[in-house]
Amino acid sequence: MSDEEDLEDFEPDQEDLEREDDEKETEEWEDDRKEEEGGSEEWILNPLTEDMMKEGLSLLCKTGNGLAHAYVKLEVKERDLTDISLLRYYIHLRYVDISENHLTDLSPLNHLTHLLWLKADGNRLRSAQLNELPYLQIASFAYNQITDTEGISHPLLGILNLKGNQIQTVTGLDPQKLISLHTLELRGNQLESTMGLNLPKLKNLFLVARWVRGRLVQGRGHYPGGQDAWLLVGSATSFIIIMIIGTIY
Repeated sequence: MSDEEDLEDFEPDQEDLEREDDEKETEEWEDDRKEEEGGSEEWILNPLTEDMMKEGLSLLCKTGNGLAHAYVKLEVKERDLTDISLLRYYIHLRYVDISENHLTDLSPLNHLTHLLWLKADGNRLRSAQLNELPYLQIASFAYNQITDTEGISHPLLGILNLKGNQIQTVTGLDPQKLISLHTLELRGNQLESTMGLNLPKLKNLFLVARWVRGRLVQGRGHYPGGQDAWLLVGSATSFIIIMIIGTIY
């Protein structure tokens, strides 16, 4: 046997590696959530300040009308923030990372009508509800305490990450408004069924089988939108289901 064949035999499968990373991430999140639920710690008020903004702003670009320049990217993750009210005045922001803080309210983001990309993972959000943002394409609210899918109606939104929350039922995802949504991440929730997922462009739906107690079955199934679906189950330890929406040939 050649050295190349030996290397091939011992080369780890990429899907297995990704699955192991995902399992580790989920386990760490579950441990953190148990600690939060078991404790009574209250966070000290820590609002976003101008000094933090100066440190976190980058990417100087022309504004929408082309008559001025402004910084359009903000990264203020892991700052123990409890309030981002200041963001309402930074209307030219397009890329915002406010992950790993202690935020419970995202309403200041309603003023950012040029927002393209949002990452709000690892906060204390109960909802992902925002006003309709006309240009938002990618939004991540992973590892919060979100209990529903109401108030998500961004017409250009293509990727939505709600992994690691407390969602039991999918409601409010309007197919007439979410006309661009093609990837939806719902692993790490407590879903009982896939009802409410009647989305016209949805191609990739990620779930966790061990928490799905509804009508999902392994193998070929029927998607609520009228399309065929194929359910691919991962290893027996991860129970990850990947539902790929589309016609089955």
